[in-house]
Amino acid sequence: MTQHKAPIDRTNTHQVLNQPKPLQGHNLYTGDTALQDAVLRNGGHWAEDDLQRYGEVCGRPEWIERGFQANHHKPEFEPHDRIGNRIDQVSYHPAYHQLMQLALSEGLHSAPWTAPKPGAHVVRAAKYYLHSQVEAGHGCPITMTFASVPSINLTPALAKEWLPKITNRGYDPSNRPHTEKSTVTIGMGMTEKQGGSDVRANTTTAIPSGDGTYEIVGHKWFTSAPMCDAFLMLAQTDAGLSCFLVPRWRPDGSKNPIQVQRLKDKAGNVSNASSEIELRGALGWLVGEEGRGVPAIIEMVSATRFDCMIGSSGGQRQATLQAIYHTSQRSAFGKTLIDQPLMQNVLADLQLEVEGSIAMTMRMAQAMDNLDNEQQKLLMRLGTAVGKYWICKRTPHHAYEAMECLGGNGVIENFITARLYRDAPINAIWEGSGNIQALDVLRALAKTPAVLTNWYDELAKSKGSDPLYDMAVDNLKDDLGNLDNAEYRARHLVDQMALTMQSHLLIQGGNSAVAEGFIASRLGARGMGNTGTLPVGVDVQSIIERGNPLVV
Repeated sequence: MTQHKAPIDRTNTHQVLNQPKPLQGHNLYTGDTALQDAVLRNGGHWAEDDLQRYGEVCGRPEWIERGFQANHHKPEFEPHDRIGNRIDQVSYHPAYHQLMQLALSEGLHSAPWTAPKPGAHVVRAAKYYLHSQVEAGHGCPITMTFASVPSINLTPALAKEWLPKITNRGYDPSNRPHTEKSTVTIGMGMTEKQGGSDVRANTTTAIPSGDGTYEIVGHKWFTSAPMCDAFLMLAQTDAGLSCFLVPRWRPDGSKNPIQVQRLKDKAGNVSNASSEIELRGALGWLVGEEGRGVPAIIEMVSATRFDCMIGSSGGQRQATLQAIYHTSQRSAFGKTLIDQPLMQNVLADLQLEVEGSIAMTMRMAQAMDNLDNEQQKLLMRLGTAVGKYWICKRTPHHAYEAMECLGGNGVIENFITARLYRDAPINAIWEGSGNIQALDVLRALAKTPAVLTNWYDELAKSKGSDPLYDMAVDNLKDDLGNLDNAEYRARHLVDQMALTMQSHLLIQGGNSAVAEGFIASRLGARGMGNTGTLPVGVDVQSIIERGNPLVV
């Protein structure tokens, strides 16, 4: 008798095993020990409950999904309406607007200006750090709106009209005059084709109209967030380079001739529109004094550079928590990845980078909270340039190493690590790339020698804590004591300034595992190798635990 075999089910090829579920529903604040320590250390303790609340918000699956949607559906440009009127409309996916609404409702664009108090900049930086981990691109108009306030304050008449709308915790993305709105956002336009960071080479001109306004003719090669309601821009007058506030619509309701030529097709930051524009007789108001455009707009640039530190630190944190989570949920060769010594070396090294970045960022936030103190002001003058250079420049390779921890999944676009990698170079290049920051440090040292004395005074607070640290500070003083070929050596000098400052701040933070691991790997005789080359003896398990999003 013939025995019949059961039919083979050819649709059931495999079961999904050993693949971690998406990380969501976690609290980004309670799972981040480094951030909690930095907030408390720098004067933000009073906002602990609010940060706990917002950390939970930023871990919700619906906000994580909106971050993906805002990046999947890129902004689209419509120069004219359907019957031919020029409108210069950039349309975004609803998820982008929802992210903007969340950021503005939380005061990420205004809180320290509307409610100044000790720790206000620290708390705002902490919330922005959490928020940027959900989606970074829409942070561009948030940062520019926040940073515009010190510049616009230089002209009281403009401040009286504009600041209430700039600082309002609302969001109105409609394409209509600012006079019809109760809340606005502010952008910035400095870069031109021929000059880039050399803004004194700008050719855009501004001619007085005789009524207190100026007529501006020229172009801008990079204008991000072109749907902002007004832009701080640089243009040449008879007195030299000057700063202007240029609205998208004129006060009479007519279209100001700021014409978008096209949107940039960028490798990263794709949820945020960046455009090329032409100014064909656009109306603008002078900000600050005529001929003093650089000092006027530098008030804004200083704050945007600080936000680059926040954003890159947040990117490092999100990349690290993804790597730690993935390796804690996946096994290979008979053992959970996170329990394998070489992977522990990599994960701890990633976390140490985050520790140094958040320590330096939050220390600069504390300095911003105390700018009436000369020492704090001097510290911030160097610290934002050094920190922007170092933290932002470290982030692209950090993002790649975290991506590698996920293996092939790490480079797939529906895993956030792919987006983090694409976004990582943006902060390093925008608002002054690495060379610009390094040269700015040299300018500060030459123009205001007290900044270096003050820097050394800060580093001296940790003297005697670690022999490697003491040696590194002595070497730094020797290097800066001889400024022959300083421009050629500028990156090395700023590298050492950053590493010694981060080491000092981690020593002051009081966690010996973190401070000793950071110093041994960054200041040790072997120097810095690739990620995952920590020397033997580093307490990798304690360091990894500080970064584990599931350890509370």
